[in-house]
Amino acid sequence: MAVADVAMTGHTQASELAAVSTGAAIWSIVVVTVVGTMMAMNTLVAHEVGAGSHQRIPHLVRQGLWKGLGVGLAAALLANLATLLFDYLQLAPEVNQRAAMFVHIISIGLPPFACYRALYGYSASINQTKPVMVIALLGLAFNIAVNWLLVFGHFGLPAMGGVGCAVATGICMWLMLGAMLVWMRMAPAYRATYPFTHWDWPHWPEIRSMLQLGLPIGVTYFAEVSAFGAVALLVARFGVIEQSAHQIALNFSSLVFMVPLSLGIGMVTRVGQALGEGDARRARLASWVGLGLSLAFAVLSAAFIALFRHQIAAAYTSDAAVQATCATLLLFAALFQLSDATQVAAACAIRGYKVTRGPMLIQLLAFWGFALPLGCLLGLWKGMAAAGFWIGLVLGLTVAAVLLTWFLHRLSLTRLRA
Repeated sequence: MAVADVAMTGHTQASELAAVSTGAAIWSIVVVTVVGTMMAMNTLVAHEVGAGSHQRIPHLVRQGLWKGLGVGLAAALLANLATLLFDYLQLAPEVNQRAAMFVHIISIGLPPFACYRALYGYSASINQTKPVMVIALLGLAFNIAVNWLLVFGHFGLPAMGGVGCAVATGICMWLMLGAMLVWMRMAPAYRATYPFTHWDWPHWPEIRSMLQLGLPIGVTYFAEVSAFGAVALLVARFGVIEQSAHQIALNFSSLVFMVPLSLGIGMVTRVGQALGEGDARRARLASWVGLGLSLAFAVLSAAFIALFRHQIAAAYTSDAAVQATCATLLLFAALFQLSDATQVAAACAIRGYKVTRGPMLIQLLAFWGFALPLGCLLGLWKGMAAAGFWIGLVLGLTVAAVLLTWFLHRLSLTRLRA
């Protein structure tokens, strides 16, 4: 959906793309932090499935939905407050105004999105991944269709530009939550653990336990995505061309990243189920198989991005200057595919062990202690602009990949020996 938003806005005008890019930087940070915070549901349900404690799962899901509602409302508030940062970024007044409006509108989708992620984790952890695939594809189709209507103003509707993307995505989040609830009600696979047989009020000790597991994951995701988002905001001072090119390269990289992330979510399920059964050997095997699959995909994606970087840039925008700058940045995107896939796979496997604080500290060190300072040194002080920041990100991802792989090896070996 984010790719569709940026790609379709890129065919309006550069200032509109810059506004969506700036607003999307805030949106991405918030929404990915929500994803991480809600990922505790995957681990907890997977362990209960492995242990055969199906009677515990409905209560976990109900409390997870209460947690999702609170997390979503807090995220919406923080996203709107974050737009105050735009006043300090030396943005053009029109870009500032449109970017803030983008965030204000799209934030209506955060509460349903957080609740949807609770149901997503529940469904994936009982081995039901088809529903989330179908709902995601239908949501994408809806998003593209409504973008086309609202961004360009077809069938007599006003041409809203990037703000139309925000309207489409916000509505889509509510529809996806509704679709998931209907699917769960109708599909036989959910009957043994169906969570809506009766009402539960929030049980704060349970929610606190979920937050203790989920918040470090959210902080981990925040550390990575906020580093990328901070770079997007810092690059804005170099002008519309650099800003737009950076956002396109980052947007396409984020799309490719979904594959190793999805493999990582599968690893959370498999590792968690194996540990719930008490089978540490199978948990270790699942971890390394998942890591190998992620690396294999990364080799292919790196080659694809490097070979077709000019065509990728042209698909996003018709501006020749933006295309040329973006093609250069996509070379850095190709370079970090290996380390990016490795670090996300290793981190997800570690979460399957119900260990979340170690990866959080490693990600904070890699991105905020290494990648961002180095990017500022090269991009701002050495005059390398966006390219300097991308070099910092590549090296930061490499640090994270090495440390997380070592952490996974030690953790899985310790559990196996125990």
